[in-house]
Amino acid sequence: MPALLNTAEVSPAERAEYWHEAVSRTFVPLDVSLLEDLPAPATITSHRLGALKVSLVQAGPQRVERSAGLIACGGDEHLTLTLQHRGTARLAQDGRRVELGPGDFALCDAGRPFVMELPEPFAFTAFHWPRPAVGVSEEDLQLLTATAFDTATGTGRLVAAYLESLSRSAGSLEPRQASRLATTALGLLAALAHERRGRPAPEAPEAALATLARVKDHILRNLGDPGLSPERIAAAHHLSVRYLHKLFRFEGETVTRWIQRQRLDMCRRDLARLTAGRGTVAAVAARWGFVSASHFSRAFRAAYGVSPREWRAATRSGFMPGPVHLPFPDARPKRTAARSGCGVVV
Repeated sequence: MPALLNTAEVSPAERAEYWHEAVSRTFVPLDVSLLEDLPAPATITSHRLGALKVSLVQAGPQRVERSAGLIACGGDEHLTLTLQHRGTARLAQDGRRVELGPGDFALCDAGRPFVMELPEPFAFTAFHWPRPAVGVSEEDLQLLTATAFDTATGTGRLVAAYLESLSRSAGSLEPRQASRLATTALGLLAALAHERRGRPAPEAPEAALATLARVKDHILRNLGDPGLSPERIAAAHHLSVRYLHKLFRFEGETVTRWIQRQRLDMCRRDLARLTAGRGTVAAVAARWGFVSASHFSRAFRAAYGVSPREWRAATRSGFMPGPVHLPFPDARPKRTAARSGCGVVV
């Protein structure tokens, strides 16, 4: 069943606050400022397709911001691709900005600050998913956010057409079919990412990609188990260890390295949220399956260039990687929803 949100039944005086909470609950904690004196009715219609959450958003002019403070409130493990249907959107992240018109799409990462300006009534479909569902490295992601993709030719055109079709049919799909089509969509996004980096896309049949997606989901649900191993993962899915390794080779990765990257990423995010006097680096490492504190520290420094304690101290002092530049100074909110802390729990 679709999840429906509609502000038409809410009084105009209460729509700003109601809409702010609805958007944050649907996606991640966000600051939403409406750019109308009298907010028009707005709707969000969401469907769950396997790892994908597909949401059609229709509303009036507004400004959406994801700040470092809101990142600490959660949701930073998610990515969102916005496919524009009506109106324009301007997205800024990682020092870049892109303007979207109907038929265009762009990617943003909830783990780093961003700003989106929607200066006129609009409609877009947002595809929202956890980042591990697509085999793209953190380095690659930082090159893909807020960039323009050519939707007239090649892979960009194929992705746009497929997502457009998927958004139209999302409400009529059976669960098994929906999961399969979502897996294909995520595979296309991975291919687009590899193409943008100038690498050949992984070649794997759809059945193998679907199996890989299930295996990754299993790993993510068991990351905190220090006994998680290729042998146990293969047994849980009735696969041979050899075939499991083959699945990850489609993405130029090993099982063990992929697990460690996910564990380090979860530790990095948890360390950024720790407040003074609450929790320890060792406790965070143990929570995500590291049995040796020294091994965790070495692996963390090798991945991020700083020790876990240095990372924790830097984020506590207000540092966040990838600061956003606000390139849209002319748009000023006329009506802003009330805010308190993280706003809503998602």
